Amino acid sequence: MLTLTILGCDGSHASAGGAASGYLVREWETGTTIWLDAGPGTFANLQRFCDPRTVDAIVLSHLHGDHWTDVDGFLTAGRWTARPPWGPVRVLHAPGIAEGFLQDPDGVLTLEEISASTRATIGGISLSFSRTDHGPETFAVRVEGAGRVLGYSADSGPGWSFTELGPGIDLALCEATYTQEYEGTAGHMSGRQAGNTAREADVGRLVITHRSPVISAEAVADEARSTFGRSILQAAVGRGYTV
Repeated sequence: MLTLTILGCDGSHASAGGAASGYLVREWETGTTIWLDAGPGTFANLQRFCDPRTVDAIVLSHLHGDHWTDVDGFLTAGRWTARPPWGPVRVLHAPGIAEGFLQDPDGVLTLEEISASTRATIGGISLSFSRTDHGPETFAVRVEGAGRVLGYSADSGPGWSFTELGPGIDLALCEATYTQEYEGTAGHMSGRQAGNTAREADVGRLVITHRSPVISAEAVADEARSTFGRSILQAAVGRGYTV
């Protein structure tokens, strides 16, 4: 079984009482655990759902702080209170992130820069990547495990499509930052655009995430639903999905 748990879903900063982008992906047969993006507030939420010492790898889609800076808290915990028993945790990261660490990762993390050609296997999970339509070099992720496929858009404008991650996506986790009237104002998708790309890729189910704290969540969801053509799911902290 492959599952997804929402640790944070706000963009491009955390809302009051919320958390920025972060997701827990687990493949239960092999016990594989991956922390996918690590925005502010997500390390606290990760500890609600798993022991940090069980994290096998961290995947960071791009260098914007709302997607990775809670790794510093994980690093502090690994150094003093929650060191993984099997050694350093792999961190697969987009360019530019390694230079932003506030402390030396040696002994707790091993850093591996990714590109669109990167392929990686973490326990029972296989990962591949696709460059999105976003300002800094950003990578969408195809996650395969237990015979199921999760597609994560990371941050992207409409110049990228879920078709770039290949066929057979059972669950698509797609950013939908704002509504149609804001299209073109930043490198993000509206609900309308998120629904379009999921429909074009014929994904099984669509979960929208990375909502702006100042945009109506229901308005974004209504747009995504209308263009996807069937019901959609809204990410919220603590919600879990079986892929």
